[in-house]
Amino acid sequence: MPGPLPLDEQLCFSLYAATIAINRAYKPVLDRLGITYPQFLVLQVVSGAEDGVPVGTIAERLALEPSTITPLAKRMEAAGLVTRLRNPADERQVRVRLTAEGRERWRETGCLAPMIVERTGISRERLAALNAEVTELRRALARDPAAEPAAA
Repeated sequence: MPGPLPLDEQLCFSLYAATIAINRAYKPVLDRLGITYPQFLVLQVVSGAEDGVPVGTIAERLALEPSTITPLAKRMEAAGLVTRLRNPADERQVRVRLTAEGRERWRETGCLAPMIVERTGISRERLAALNAEVTELRRALARDPAAEPAAA
């Protein structure tokens, strides 16, 4: 039986290390704007929704638990980036919406992908293909094997 792969040959480590490298590349821009990477992601999710996005939807979109999004949204509200409003039809549901300051911050960050193209020298097309493969991997791993039909 073969032993474990060396660290640099393990996909999980490569993805982990690439994520850290991307966060480090984004950090100076986000620091200048006074936001964290998770806040940047929330800005992305709620940027196109005038009437706000439910906390549960944000959590689902970011593959996080709502209990993780709630304190993040509270900090963003305290910073003046978002408002949190209870849905009058369902008091349990909280919707997060960008403030004018949040919209401005979003405009200042926009898409950081060109920075990765510039830093890596990898074409947009190649990065898009890599992203599609990683997305396919993420979706495959997120599927519930218990919900899959048994093989005939």
